[in-house]
Amino acid sequence: MHWIKDITHIYFLGIGGIGMSALARYFHQRGVSVSGYDKVAGTITHALQEEGIMVSHSDDPAALPVKPQLVVHTPAVPKETRLYRHFLEQDIPILKRARVLGALSEETPCIAVAGTHGKTTICAMLTHILMTAGVPCMAFLGGISKNYNTNYLGDPSARWLIAEADEFDRSFLSLSPKIALVSSMDADHLDVYGDRKALMESFSAFVGRLPDDGTLITQYDIREEIRFEGRQHTYHTGRQADYSLEKLQLSGGLYRADFRGMLSMEDVRIGQPGLHNVENAMAAAALAHQAGVGGKEIRQALASFSGVKRRFELCLQAGDTVYVDDYAHHPEEIRACISSARQLWPGKKLTVVFQPHLYSRTRDLAVQFAESLSLADEIILMDIYAAREKPMEGVDTGMLLSMISHPRARHCGREELMRHLGEASIEVLITMGAGDIDMLSAPITELLKNKALS
Repeated sequence: MHWIKDITHIYFLGIGGIGMSALARYFHQRGVSVSGYDKVAGTITHALQEEGIMVSHSDDPAALPVKPQLVVHTPAVPKETRLYRHFLEQDIPILKRARVLGALSEETPCIAVAGTHGKTTICAMLTHILMTAGVPCMAFLGGISKNYNTNYLGDPSARWLIAEADEFDRSFLSLSPKIALVSSMDADHLDVYGDRKALMESFSAFVGRLPDDGTLITQYDIREEIRFEGRQHTYHTGRQADYSLEKLQLSGGLYRADFRGMLSMEDVRIGQPGLHNVENAMAAAALAHQAGVGGKEIRQALASFSGVKRRFELCLQAGDTVYVDDYAHHPEEIRACISSARQLWPGKKLTVVFQPHLYSRTRDLAVQFAESLSLADEIILMDIYAAREKPMEGVDTGMLLSMISHPRARHCGREELMRHLGEASIEVLITMGAGDIDMLSAPITELLKNKALS
């Protein structure tokens, strides 16, 4: 697909998506004329427009600025849209984002991070380590790095391309990694895979794309579940592995530990709270070490890492009130988020507002969702965010609510939620979800701030 280099205009269908916008920024930086469509205006589309990228919220083909040579498509935009049908009729090449990113991974040595959890944070941490060490790289992130306030960083002389290897729709099978990491393989995207066995087979196919001289890094507990015959290293926070820890302790809300094994460092400070971020930091450090970065730079970068927006993001800490916003949309992510909050604010009442993401995920993992959400002291469920799906009969918030045997669980619409938060006694609040619940973070922050000040 070297012909992509000759493209002068690319159109993105779903340009406001986090992965699509990173790719749009890459081509824009290269001097390609970039434009795109997204149904709803948001923070990302506004930022793209400020950077000089044309964004339309109309799917009318008459609104196209020019006839593109290539269209990049995301499944989040239905193929029934007028623009998609127009591009088909005009015989304009349409490629999935994964195919385009895969082509770029063939040109620059690629570090690909896979796993049902942790991809975005690990990639952002790794990017910050390489930047701190002065190693030129380009990074396509699934979230906004708070250190750099963007989801794309690009150096024309990049020695490494950092990419999230997304298991949805088997997208990661388009990548050609030199170094790959698998952090977790919990059941997810069962609408695509059917069962966890098929999901695991797909992960094995992904690591099978490593070359003979490639390197695989896996979380220790899943090392035997992946079929791989090449060079492989493991990491773990609680047991001996190729990359492991000693003397893990919580101090001032953050963890410190000694790194042991292939990378030896004393008293390393992890700049983000939560035990799950300790594991993410280990993964990023192992990747950076395999990419040739020394311990001094790794230590410095892990301590100065500011996090990713919507990944256990502390939005407010005023008086006795704490508010955290998180992208958690899988039962294991919810469990990790609540556990981190319990460690940081022991004894505080924990209120969770959760917006389920996808009807299929809610249906397939309803029991697990009910169990993990029940770890909170108060549970507020919002309506399911459909994303790319159509409603499913019998699958709604009421179904999930009926499975939660908790005395303080309820369903709220947006207006009712704001009224409730205004009247309730909030100690620690966490909003969770991968839909549009993030649109509430600013008004909730303002509401709770005003309550705390009064």
